[in-house]
Amino acid sequence: MTTPTSAPHANLAVTGTIGIDTIEAPTGRAEEVLGGSCTYFSAAASFYGPVRMVAAVGDDFPASGHAAIMRFPNIDTAGLEVRAGSKTFRWGGKYRVDMNSRDTLFTELGVLAEKPPTVPQSFRDSRLVFLANSHPAVQAELLSAFTNRTLAVADTMDLWINTARQELMRLLKMVNGLVLNYDEAELFTGKRNPVTAARHILDMGPRFVIVKKGEHGCILVHADGVCSLPAYPTETVVDPTGCGDTFAGGVMGALAATKAADPGSFESVRKAIVHGTVIASFTIEAFSLDRLVKLTKPEIDSRYQDYVNMVRV
Repeated sequence: MTTPTSAPHANLAVTGTIGIDTIEAPTGRAEEVLGGSCTYFSAAASFYGPVRMVAAVGDDFPASGHAAIMRFPNIDTAGLEVRAGSKTFRWGGKYRVDMNSRDTLFTELGVLAEKPPTVPQSFRDSRLVFLANSHPAVQAELLSAFTNRTLAVADTMDLWINTARQELMRLLKMVNGLVLNYDEAELFTGKRNPVTAARHILDMGPRFVIVKKGEHGCILVHADGVCSLPAYPTETVVDPTGCGDTFAGGVMGALAATKAADPGSFESVRKAIVHGTVIASFTIEAFSLDRLVKLTKPEIDSRYQDYVNMVRV
């Protein structure tokens, strides 16, 4: 099986952040580069078909950032608001030697401290919706605009688990799936075992939970089954920023492109996770979106086949 084609398919929309990042890593430093959950997700999903972007930036958003987004022709930016007098979200982080953990150096919320962007009327018939990391109350508000949705998946993080737990629990009753990493799953549930933690989250509403384990792959815990998949053994590790969002973009993009009758089924999500894993393995090879803007479908197909051969028993 190769990458699904980018023929017209069920509409996929994503809400989240677009930002400017400054990254320090053992491999170097990248200053004022394009980042944000919505950015990485959209870039990855665009390899599988059209994706509708809902986000906001300030009028200080550089032309180079807009140009980089437009290099992915399948991204529909009709939902990208450029707000006069506002500042674009900025984040700075420093990775430790093992590249598995990082410290936040600064966060400038900018437009994230303002009202959420408006979902364009032309986007509201989207069937698949991904709520990239944001305050769960904002995610819920944006989700309510997509009245035609058949699959809604959310991402979250430790900040919201600690500060907006009740809002997050309400959101879980509205979505079909949740994506989070293993330490967030433990923080949220108090369960150290990721499978046990994910099953606990299923009781809160979602049909499935994907627990990301970084270089150790991920675990899918679904109402209809469980599977564990390794990460692709990437040799070139430059910058892990955005890998989780890219992973989600590959998963949701593949689900949209296959036009499955039930995109949230165990088998559909299990297969889509392979695509997310492969796309994420490219992101890590360079800072920002530098690797993705050069990525080709033949490269994706080749690595996909390598991965399938690697995990075949």
